[in-house]
Amino acid sequence: MQVSCPNNVKIYNLSAGKSLPQWLSDRRRRTLLKQDVDLRRRIELIQDFEMPTVSNCIRISKDQQYIFATGVYKPRVRCYDLNDLSMKFERCFDSEVVKFISLAEDYSKLVFLQCNRYIEFHAQHGKYYRTRIPKFGRDMDYHNSSADLYIVGASSEIYRLNLEQGRFLNSLKTEASEVMCCQFNPVHDLFACGTNAGTVECWDPRVRTCVGKLDCTSVAGICDSGIPAVTSLTYKNGLQFSIGTSSGHIISYDMRSTEPLLVKDHMYGLPIKDIIYQPQHNLVLSCDQHIVKIWNEQTGKAVTSIEPENTKLNNLVMFPNSGMIFLANEAPKILVYYLPSLGSAPRWCSFLDSLTEELEEQEITTVYDDYKFVTQKELEGLGLVHLVGSQMLRAYMHGYFMDNRLYNKAHAIAEPFAYDEYKKNKIKEKLEETRKSRLPVKKLPKVNRMLAQKLQDQEQSGIKKKKVKEAAALLNDSRFSEIFKNPDFQVDVESEEFRLLNPVVNKLDKTSKQHSDAASLADNEKEYPEVSDDDSSDDEHTWADEVKQEHRKLTSEAKLKRKAEREERLNMPKLYEVSNDKPMKSGLPTAGIKTHKITKQSFGDRLCADTDSGVIRKSGSAHGAMELTFKLKRNKNESNHRQAAEQHHSERRKIRRSASDITKAKTKYRGGYMGSNHK
Repeated sequence: MQVSCPNNVKIYNLSAGKSLPQWLSDRRRRTLLKQDVDLRRRIELIQDFEMPTVSNCIRISKDQQYIFATGVYKPRVRCYDLNDLSMKFERCFDSEVVKFISLAEDYSKLVFLQCNRYIEFHAQHGKYYRTRIPKFGRDMDYHNSSADLYIVGASSEIYRLNLEQGRFLNSLKTEASEVMCCQFNPVHDLFACGTNAGTVECWDPRVRTCVGKLDCTSVAGICDSGIPAVTSLTYKNGLQFSIGTSSGHIISYDMRSTEPLLVKDHMYGLPIKDIIYQPQHNLVLSCDQHIVKIWNEQTGKAVTSIEPENTKLNNLVMFPNSGMIFLANEAPKILVYYLPSLGSAPRWCSFLDSLTEELEEQEITTVYDDYKFVTQKELEGLGLVHLVGSQMLRAYMHGYFMDNRLYNKAHAIAEPFAYDEYKKNKIKEKLEETRKSRLPVKKLPKVNRMLAQKLQDQEQSGIKKKKVKEAAALLNDSRFSEIFKNPDFQVDVESEEFRLLNPVVNKLDKTSKQHSDAASLADNEKEYPEVSDDDSSDDEHTWADEVKQEHRKLTSEAKLKRKAEREERLNMPKLYEVSNDKPMKSGLPTAGIKTHKITKQSFGDRLCADTDSGVIRKSGSAHGAMELTFKLKRNKNESNHRQAAEQHHSERRKIRRSASDITKAKTKYRGGYMGSNHK
């Protein structure tokens, strides 16, 4: 819980502090509560009082036992039971909810106006019925006497849906093109609606006619930036009401007069979303998407303000007869504030009164509204040192607080030529900007300077080609920053691959230059140059000849290089290391040479060492790649096994016996059975 005190009004932020995930175990929760001070100080009034992403609208039931909140995403409504301080149920929708109202005293009858023109009715068990209106809706209200639901939106008509008969009635037609908000007077049931033309039209539901029209644009000072629309409307009683405009003004009226009672400016120029009367202290709460201001109803003097950080406000609701405020905002948490000066805590959280009394003794950050903090040096510059000790200055830390109006007057008197100096400084800045543009300084990286220069030229040329734009974006893309920082990505201009691609690159550069020249000529003369087919075919033949010529050069250079390496290898003297342990053969100490285990080395190490390991490098292929030819060496054990096998087979051939007699064909038997000569 955070405590602030703007204008000596204490505001307790009950939704501040860290939240614990639901999946944590009890042991883990206790450990975190012991370690983290912020978790111990947090106050969780209602369990899971939040939305997945954004909360749109908040309502309190008439019996003050339930709180309803809608939000996204997925679009849903959540109902919180204040007796249990937890969520009672949750229901999801097909579309986001714009407004919703409760028809019963509890949660048994709810009506939701959705952004896809649907109106959805919910009963106690769930969804009951769904219907659609012709135009997009913005607001709605319910007339208890006739059971009519009035819906307004992006149309000049006010749609009436009778919930007793279950059908639409004749619509009421306004003079404006769109209606922004509407509300029934709780005393005499007069229906008022605010339009986008800055007017308020009042209708009598008994005769269905417009009984009055109020033009709010006649108020001085609110039409500086066009005609403001009426974005919110609230009744205080049977005669007095207030409206909020899209220009950030709140105008209070008495129904018996067209002249406003009070005009309050929010000073932010943002549309007013909600206005709430606090009759016990004659205060008004007004809200836009940036701030909630609390001010006096009669004089308009600011009492205090609530300004959440890093979030936009959508809806303001105050719990009846208490000092508790709920704010729907563009964040998961629903903001809850408690102001003891506006009223006591509700019955379901009465422990807040005793808790705030204990916090009275603690130090509270003080923030003053409509006051300016000045140091002693600034006070001497303004010539107001003689006010030290008076009620005009309030000492605070190393300076003083003084009224904004007094500060502005003193500053205007002390520095009458401040505007002239400001104007001179602005003129000097403009001149320096123009001087810089005359001599542009190009900062090129150390790696791939030529490529960076080329991309900068393409970017400055303004070519509208998609591929050229994507290539120029490489300079500002962090994913490709290593190309201009890491030396390993340096483009080797002398390499074979680059030389083969160079004619293609030159051809592309020439084509892009022709396109840029044609575009510039079209901008100046509104005519494109005519290029014949013969010229394009000649360019293609020239480009092909250049590629072939470059390929021939690379092939001849590769042959000369291999020949020079071969001659150098033959003429190079061979050195041997003599070993005393093993004898020499053929006059060379081959048996004692220390050989490296080349087969265990990596392929890259063998190429870098450039040893005679049976690897031959060949270059100069048509595609710029490298060819590698391997001479495989056989293992000694394998050759020994092969020799032993051949010797064994030769010995077997010598000692084997011939089986030719067995395999010869038998002679034919000329006689019959037991000899043909026997009779």
